[in-house]
Amino acid sequence: MSKPRVATTSLCGCFGCHMSLLDIDERILQLAEIVEFDKSPINDHKDFTQRCTVGLIEGGCANAENVHVLRRFREMCDVLVSVGDCATTGGIPALRNLVPLEECLEEAYVKGPSVHNPSRRIPDDPEIPLLLDKVYPAHEVVKIDYHLPGCPPSADTLWEALNALLSGKPLALPYALLKYD
Repeated sequence: MSKPRVATTSLCGCFGCHMSLLDIDERILQLAEIVEFDKSPINDHKDFTQRCTVGLIEGGCANAENVHVLRRFREMCDVLVSVGDCATTGGIPALRNLVPLEECLEEAYVKGPSVHNPSRRIPDDPEIPLLLDKVYPAHEVVKIDYHLPGCPPSADTLWEALNALLSGKPLALPYALLKYD
């Protein structure tokens, strides 16, 4: 019998949720026994090899590439989980939503106190993903099945969530794994 497949990605975020996943410590060996990692920085696979049981999404959508990756995950994963505050609410990157995009770009590339840009040109190479008007949480772009809040969610929260999802049990995490006081 083949193992369930798990895919992970980091969109616009800090990669802290992946670090939390790695913080399950020796349980990562147990996880590797029961799942096959597909598209993920954990195994450095850049694209899907086949349909996945669970997809873990870290980060929100700040550019066109983030949207493309997220839509591909929705297409290729039976269950999609937004992991962490950036994926569930936009997190720290969404602070840019308080200022129009043009002002953000001008501050970053033209007017900022440490900027040296005599041409006053804002980068516009076609290889650079197009920025969206704002940062969107994952559920505003595709259907998300579950949300794991936190910045980042604890390793125990990720462990319990994965175990429930992979064993077909309802995802009902105890309050202690979801509180942040």
